[in-house]
Amino acid sequence: MSFLSAPDGGDANITFAPAAAGGSGLAVPEAAPLVDPAALQDLGVQLESPSVARGFARDYARMWDQRYNALASALDRRDQAGSLEAVLSLKTSSAMVGGVQLARLAGELEAAVRGGDMDRAGTLLGEVAESGSETVDELQYSYILWES
Repeated sequence: MSFLSAPDGGDANITFAPAAAGGSGLAVPEAAPLVDPAALQDLGVQLESPSVARGFARDYARMWDQRYNALASALDRRDQAGSLEAVLSLKTSSAMVGGVQLARLAGELEAAVRGGDMDRAGTLLGEVAESGSETVDELQYSYILWES
């Protein structure tokens, strides 16, 4: 089975938040934000340069295909070490640009790889592809292009 092709579509990503104290104890479905712009703002503050943070976001967007292909290729070869290296790079860089959903999915994929469940990792790859494309689009249209 080859993992290099992107998915045809997919389900919306839903996370469950704990119920408020004193509530019914039932979890309330809550969609995780695609991108948290505060992460890039914080990076700009830490670097003392919002333009450097935007440059990081631009580089992240430009490198998306390369990162995805490296991960897909390693998973396709069932290369556990290569898959782990690729998914850690994706998870870390996604968190730095505020890619909340993608970082969470990469964490799930990382757990599958670490556990040796390469079939599960391959299944998650489609969600990663979709979330990654959406994250890059959101960064390009909402942060990179519109902020000065």
